Amino acid sequence: MLLLMPRVAARLKRVALPERLKSFHLAPRHLSLLAYLLFDGPQQVSQLAARLEVAPTTVSLMVSDLSKQGVLERHPDPQDGRRTIVTLSGDPETRAAIEGWLANGAEAWRTAFATLSAAERAMFVATMRRYEGASGG
Repeated sequence: MLLLMPRVAARLKRVALPERLKSFHLAPRHLSLLAYLLFDGPQQVSQLAARLEVAPTTVSLMVSDLSKQGVLERHPDPQDGRRTIVTLSGDPETRAAIEGWLANGAEAWRTAFATLSAAERAMFVATMRRYEGASGG
């Protein structure tokens, strides 16, 4: 594991951006934010901050930057006008590029987990969380 984890992390950082996304100056830190929005749908800034384990101001800055570039959209929360709901861009080309960027990683996880039982998947996730905690994450 000591040798495998850095290789896996380095490989993930080298995933090429689709041509459509290159002008947006996306970085690996944007990957998780975009993945949550793609797979889980629209969310409040505070929800994203909790899931990303960063301060809400950090997410607000990321969302502001990506909104200006047209990657994300912000809308008032219909249930609480003081809050903002963040969504992926409504532009079909941008959305397709984001989906394509994230698809390789999602497919790799599906393939890796396909033959594992629910208990084995749970053990893997628990082990990764313990590793993250032990490594100062």
